[in-house]
Amino acid sequence: MNGNLRNLSGFILAMIVIVFMAAGNHAVAATAEDLHRDAQQALEKLNSTNALAKTLSGEAKAILVFPNIVKAGLVFGGSYGEGVLMKDSEVVDYYNSVAGTFGFQAGAQSYAYVMFLMTDEAVSYLETSKGWEVGVGPTVVLVDEGVAKNLSTSSLKDDAYAFIFSQQGLMAGVSIEGTKISRIQR
Repeated sequence: MNGNLRNLSGFILAMIVIVFMAAGNHAVAATAEDLHRDAQQALEKLNSTNALAKTLSGEAKAILVFPNIVKAGLVFGGSYGEGVLMKDSEVVDYYNSVAGTFGFQAGAQSYAYVMFLMTDEAVSYLETSKGWEVGVGPTVVLVDEGVAKNLSTSSLKDDAYAFIFSQQGLMAGVSIEGTKISRIQR
């Protein structure tokens, strides 16, 4: 039985590696200019389809844009993507988004997410920490349709608001809880 479990674990690990190798090129932009362009297009797409996101774009102290995150898993899984930090519509730094998962899961998908940093404290935490694990530190609200209906400019009180969009693939559910966002060199 122990040999069978070892073989299954090896198979699962091999599948994850294969999926990430196949999808990895999409999660990593070829150049800084590609990442700038992809991030700008992702933010424009979100703003054109979501009125609250458009409002937050004008009020945020900074905006993290991850235009393409690739997630794959078969019991064990993970996600990876690269993005930019924008202030006053200008790219000021580069970050990656990494998460590992364990549990009932099978498949692969890609998605984009944008995080609007609404307070100076949230921006400072991102810039000075050695990686921001979402769920630790400043409060991040994941905005879905239900949350969006109850938010207005007068009720925005949290440090950050995140929107997940452009989901493609065969994997149920997306969350950024437990994701680690770290500065990278570009």
